[in-house]
Amino acid sequence: MIRRLVSLCALAAAAACHQPSRAAGRPSPALTRAVLRASIDSLVADPMFRNSHLGLLVVEPVTGDTIYSHNAGKLFMPASNQKLLTGSTALVQLGAGYRFTTAFLSSSPVTDGVLRGDLVVAGRGDPSVSDAMMGDAMLPLRAAAESLYSRGVREIAGFVVKGGNAFPDTTIGAWDWQNLDTPSGAAVDELMFNEGFARVTVYGGDLPGDAVRVRTAPARTVPNIAVDFVTTDPATVPAGPARPGGAGGTRGGGARSGAVRAVTDLRGTLPVVHLAGWVAPRDSVVTRVTLREPASAWLQAFAEALASRGIMVRGGIVRSPDATLAGQPVLFTLSSPTLGEILPKFLKPSQNQIGEILLRTLGLERAGAGTADSGRRVVERQMIAFGADSDGVVVRDGSGLSRHDYVTPEAIVKLLDAMRKRDDFKVFYDALPVGGVDGTIANRMRNTPAQGNVHAKTGTVDKSHSLSGYVTTADGRLLLFSFQHNNYTTSNQQVERVQDWIAAKLAGHPFLKR
Repeated sequence: MIRRLVSLCALAAAAACHQPSRAAGRPSPALTRAVLRASIDSLVADPMFRNSHLGLLVVEPVTGDTIYSHNAGKLFMPASNQKLLTGSTALVQLGAGYRFTTAFLSSSPVTDGVLRGDLVVAGRGDPSVSDAMMGDAMLPLRAAAESLYSRGVREIAGFVVKGGNAFPDTTIGAWDWQNLDTPSGAAVDELMFNEGFARVTVYGGDLPGDAVRVRTAPARTVPNIAVDFVTTDPATVPAGPARPGGAGGTRGGGARSGAVRAVTDLRGTLPVVHLAGWVAPRDSVVTRVTLREPASAWLQAFAEALASRGIMVRGGIVRSPDATLAGQPVLFTLSSPTLGEILPKFLKPSQNQIGEILLRTLGLERAGAGTADSGRRVVERQMIAFGADSDGVVVRDGSGLSRHDYVTPEAIVKLLDAMRKRDDFKVFYDALPVGGVDGTIANRMRNTPAQGNVHAKTGTVDKSHSLSGYVTTADGRLLLFSFQHNNYTTSNQQVERVQDWIAAKLAGHPFLKR
């Protein structure tokens, strides 16, 4: 507590001493680089950061001037700042107009409305089949069902089968095991449904002991649910029950919300999620359940879309082995939105699964293999092409969830500078979170000069907090910055206060004089 008070005082003092005065509505140019450096130095030297590893770099790219530098050549675990590497490489290597495709194939004839064999679905990682991208993840699947219907198909005599093997790698990244049952650490595959998770709402009955009712979304049939509890009297629940996976919502008579735990059983033909926990009478609780087998979830949701359109699947769905594509004519293809449209959905909310898909797609399109290893080599080569030192970048995944990614502030600033010079810079710049406006910094930097100004990517995993991007000075100069902070024991909020204060200072003044 003492350390925290000292830190708050240091930050407040720095802000008070160097608050820009305003004359005729214009910011004072009184803040010099020397004053700013002294202020930042005092924050970096604060006792609350004495046990941590902190790196800062602020550069004016046109002149090449370094405004501030501290440990800029040291390696840091970037957390979701890794998405800057993935997203920029994807934009350069694939182009803003790149689209993911999903092909529907069959060598069987359609006679009397019956497709006489199997329908094979060959995906290439389309991340857009999601509520976040489409408003309703079922929309593209209904469109695919409509395409079949328009071709006269009313029944599939065989199976709906996953075909090809565009991503032959493991479906999980180089992550800690604790992440595997959370939506942030959901698995990825060639067929992805709703970013790898489903929303499950459990409704309590009228009285304790009554059966509960379950609703899944965005598909009604995904995942397969087995409920292992009944409506529970809140008075019988021990104080402070664990509530992993979701938050309850009050309904009806205003009883306390329940708690639900989800465990997935992968041993059967299709995965089954067992729900345990409690929910009060006339109440409900919502949890997000990770879809441990993405392709199976996609195929199940597609089967639901087919049934809704009046197309019967006699054989059901097959999750493995992958069907061969040789000799299978393409009936039709679904295309995703463009990469330029996908990037904001990746960078602004810091969506992990899109990062992992992009990494494997880079490997598939530029190295001939849709694996994480192939993709990381593409990213590392691109970073060197951006001007980064080969020793300044270590890539292990596409999202930054791995604790084995490492990068220097210098390397990130090189990336930011290289993207600034490209014709498609606006696509990249607009895809980043905007301070006080949207994305992961929507609630930061408000009521400061940085609001609506800073375009930057955050990164947060345990003991790692980062912020890197662009800030425009009061006289219109674009500055590049990277803040990396590892191994701290203070709160994330304390780290953010320092980051935001510096960003606001840079935004609130003309280009700083020496």
